[in-house]
Amino acid sequence: MFGIGKVGKREEPELSEVLDQRRPSNVEAMNQVHRKSVSNRGLTGASALTVRQSIFPIVLVTILFFLWGFAYGLLDVLNAKFQNSLNITAAKAGGLQGAYFGAYLIGPPTYSGWVVRKFGYRWTFITGLCIYGVGALMFWPSAVKRSFGGFCGSLFIVGSGLSTLETSANPFIATCGPPRLSEFRLEISQSFQAIGSVMAPLLASRVFFKNTDPQDLSNVQWTYLGIAAFVFLLAVVFFFAPIPEVTDADMALQAEQCSGLTGYVDKPMRKQYKLFFGVAAQFCYVGAQVGVASQFIKYSVESAHITDAEGSDRYAIGQGLFAIGRFAAAGLMMVMKPRWVLMVFMTGVMIFIACSMGVRGEGGVAMLSLVLFFESCVFPTIFTLSIRGLGRHTKRGSSWIVAAVSGGALFPSLTGLVADHEDYHIAMCVPLVGFFVAFAFPIFLNTVCAQELDGFRETKIGYYDGDGTIGDVTHEARRASLVHEEKGVDPMEKEVSY
Repeated sequence: MFGIGKVGKREEPELSEVLDQRRPSNVEAMNQVHRKSVSNRGLTGASALTVRQSIFPIVLVTILFFLWGFAYGLLDVLNAKFQNSLNITAAKAGGLQGAYFGAYLIGPPTYSGWVVRKFGYRWTFITGLCIYGVGALMFWPSAVKRSFGGFCGSLFIVGSGLSTLETSANPFIATCGPPRLSEFRLEISQSFQAIGSVMAPLLASRVFFKNTDPQDLSNVQWTYLGIAAFVFLLAVVFFFAPIPEVTDADMALQAEQCSGLTGYVDKPMRKQYKLFFGVAAQFCYVGAQVGVASQFIKYSVESAHITDAEGSDRYAIGQGLFAIGRFAAAGLMMVMKPRWVLMVFMTGVMIFIACSMGVRGEGGVAMLSLVLFFESCVFPTIFTLSIRGLGRHTKRGSSWIVAAVSGGALFPSLTGLVADHEDYHIAMCVPLVGFFVAFAFPIFLNTVCAQELDGFRETKIGYYDGDGTIGDVTHEARRASLVHEEKGVDPMEKEVSY
């Protein structure tokens, strides 16, 4: 791990090295197809991509978010299916979540983060899809042998593939396009992840596992075989797709261009305190979110005295609210500062998770459903605000935040342990603690980092004016030419500095 970390560090450019390079234009960034690899230390021109230039690659990558949400949505359904088919205990079935989220602890800080810095986003997408496809194929022999260990291993490989995709997809969406829309882009893309999470259990109950023998796992085999075929096909699509490469050099240049508004100063990784706080907040938030989701149905049964099937219906409503919340948050970000949106939503989470501990009956279920609504924007907003101003450290910092998703392997077990000794209402104190740590992060952002974050919000890089795209080298050349003409100097006699 440490060897890979040192290699990854060498892939990050120095600011002086970036400023001394020839600057390509954003048109060159779109025309260059880096099917082999791209140097993370070199400029590609992608630091000033426009909205129009970024739409197609963002739509393509958004498909990955849907896949991630679909896989996560199937997890709880498969968990229950394996318990019934293999006659295993609920505690042992929790190993499925441990296998899935545990992969996030290993991949992003090591091989996934190294691949994205060494070879670029395209090959990280392809690598993640191939790992995901292999994991999906491994479900077939696991089902034939009816091996719970095999299922855990398969799910670990799937988690490894999805964590690799997230290591590339999240920062790509955040950096591909005008920087002032970074939070909005990731929120919209992650909204489709939420849709996938809603669709998966509905399809599982009404299509994949409808009218099947509880001991029959053949539908699990065919479901994952279909997923494997699709993701391998998607890997081929990504090989040929026109995806611009945004390097750490591009992000260093963009941060430097915004420095007048943000107060940006290049710092070594060890002094990126906002990032470290963001990683801790993300770890605790994701753990708390998964803790709530994993116990939602049991909580509903205990609180409202309903059946498991009715509890599943309540959970489907909660997931629907989660998806609606993401779109609502994206809309709010067009009129409110993202740091304010995060503060509002985290406040809602804190209020309703506390209420869920004391309110019984359907009211308690409603309180926990509202927790899911306010959780909606937290992950993507913590992500984008944490990598703001990282410059040449953007890809490495992003991989650390993705690794924080591994919090989902810890909190559900702790929540279930408390529920076994007390009840599910009292067990919500475990997610409450995680949410409290995460709640401290927007407080920090709104008091300590407000100027920096607002500066990125105000920048016009990637937007058009009369001289072209702001932040692009052709725009600066045009401006320089006009200045020379006003002074009566022939622009052809004076070299424009790139």
